[in-house]
Amino acid sequence: MIRRVAAAAIALALAGCSSKSAPQGAGSARAVKVMVVNMSTLEAEPFLGALGLSQNVPASGLPTTDPNVHCNADDVCEVTLGMGYANAASSMTVLLYRSGLDLSHAYFLIAGIAGIDPGQGTLGTAAWSRYAVDFGLSYEIDAREMPAGWPYGYFGIETTGPTQTPPALYGSEVFQLDEDLLQAALSLSKNVQLDDGAQAMATRANYPSAPANQPPVVTQCDTTSSDTWIAGTALQQRARDWVKLMTNGAGTFCAGAQEDNASLEVLTRAAAAGLVDMHRVALLRSGSDFFAPYPGQTDSASLLGTLNSGGLIMSTHNLVHATMPVIQAIVNGWSQWQY
Repeated sequence: MIRRVAAAAIALALAGCSSKSAPQGAGSARAVKVMVVNMSTLEAEPFLGALGLSQNVPASGLPTTDPNVHCNADDVCEVTLGMGYANAASSMTVLLYRSGLDLSHAYFLIAGIAGIDPGQGTLGTAAWSRYAVDFGLSYEIDAREMPAGWPYGYFGIETTGPTQTPPALYGSEVFQLDEDLLQAALSLSKNVQLDDGAQAMATRANYPSAPANQPPVVTQCDTTSSDTWIAGTALQQRARDWVKLMTNGAGTFCAGAQEDNASLEVLTRAAAAGLVDMHRVALLRSGSDFFAPYPGQTDSASLLGTLNSGGLIMSTHNLVHATMPVIQAIVNGWSQWQY
């Protein structure tokens, strides 16, 4: 069931050594060391400033809102895909096949904001994912018409109920990120200082227990992808259950986002074509809002109040804070990381 983005081979040391094989380079094309992948200009802006990404590389077919890949003299680059599955898949395809960049040894850091499960994080939490699970590939019936005793109206395609694991019909239901790179990223970023704010503090104070009512930290938990913005107590439980079901009990849901399974499918196909190395892909999501309400708040109020939680802007900056030690380690130790 789980489609592995990479299997563990030789451990990445904290110093940044990678001995895993990579595909062949692209001749005289500009070789990229790190490719930061954002979904929106709001996520991209802090990276552009922090990394000095002033060199524009046009790629016909990228979103008209940001038609360039942005790079610096250290061969760190950034691309903004656009939000949702269609934009993510289309833009990632353009990047890989039309940009003219040599991405064969590049480390891809997919970095975006997400709704956060208050049982696993808080506003501003930066979570590195082991698994990306497609939430949308499922049967759905209206909850008012579901069988008695069902907790929600979602269940796996070609199954008869929410507790059954569906067959792997699409090949993109679950991706497992490289464990060695995940552990290296966690080790490098776990002690960074993350941004916080008064409005976020006030919002999280409504939650009675940790980690929801605590300051943000860097952690590890897993991501769901869906073009439908889902929220609320029942659907949070479905996300928790679904991640467990689809990862044979190994995954822990914490971040609900849109694009990741689409992006990872395109990258996986490019790896099969020898264009990228899937051992070099990491996924980070930061909590811009809570996935479910606090006690006494309705699901609708929680969802509609997303932009008033205080987590939006600081979560984009925390993406930079959490990825910067990883980027610096790769660039400064490139002689060890490139192979």
